[in-house]
Amino acid sequence: MSPSRVLRLLWPPVLLALVLLVGWQLLADHGIRNPQVLPSLSQVVSAGWHERATIWHNAVPTLRETELGFALSFALSWILATAMDFTPPVRRAVYPILVASQTLPIVAIAPLFVVMFGFGIMPKVLLVALATFFPLTVSLASGFATADGDADRLLRSMGASRWRIFWTVRVPGALPFFFSGLRVAITYAIGGAVFAEYQGAESGLGIYLQQMQQVFRTDLVFATVAVIALFSVILFALTYVLQAWLTPWRKHERAQEAQR
Repeated sequence: MSPSRVLRLLWPPVLLALVLLVGWQLLADHGIRNPQVLPSLSQVVSAGWHERATIWHNAVPTLRETELGFALSFALSWILATAMDFTPPVRRAVYPILVASQTLPIVAIAPLFVVMFGFGIMPKVLLVALATFFPLTVSLASGFATADGDADRLLRSMGASRWRIFWTVRVPGALPFFFSGLRVAITYAIGGAVFAEYQGAESGLGIYLQQMQQVFRTDLVFATVAVIALFSVILFALTYVLQAWLTPWRKHERAQEAQR
């Protein structure tokens, strides 16, 4: 991607972010003027920098829970979506359950996980997996279902096995759908881990947020929320890098479409 294109893509969100940050500072300095309600941007940055070691110490377990939960969700989504693609009865049986699982409020499930698995890492990992499993599975299954029918029939006529067709046609065709679901899921992952820590944890950004709220350190609450948002944005951006690496043909397809 050329530097000029990168600049065109980045300047609108960067400009909007700068406007919002300046507005925040002005509102805190000349509007609300109550740091326990709305600390200024400079206060948040100063407090976050002063407590950076503590924030990072609590960020490590949150990132570990996010990583393990997302890895579990990733593996299960590929297994289930593949089974749904190969066996239509499995798809018809499982899909309603997948949809129903999204109607269950996480706020009610999280305490149950803590009761069943304790205050260790397990309930956090499971909650992250539950929060991210649906978008990953549905997007991947949809991608398999909309694979190139002509290429599928061509390979079948040439005697290719079903697994060969799956890896040659369906998986490459499903990857753009999968990455769309991945970007949705990645925004849920860290939030799920933080919410799980609210239910009970020895360390983590969730429990740290709770502690800072209890002592009315609103500046550190804002700083921690900013760190959580930063992690989410970084992971979100990495999905584009990973997609560009795994689907290099998409770049040529977009270039051809632009020339038409």
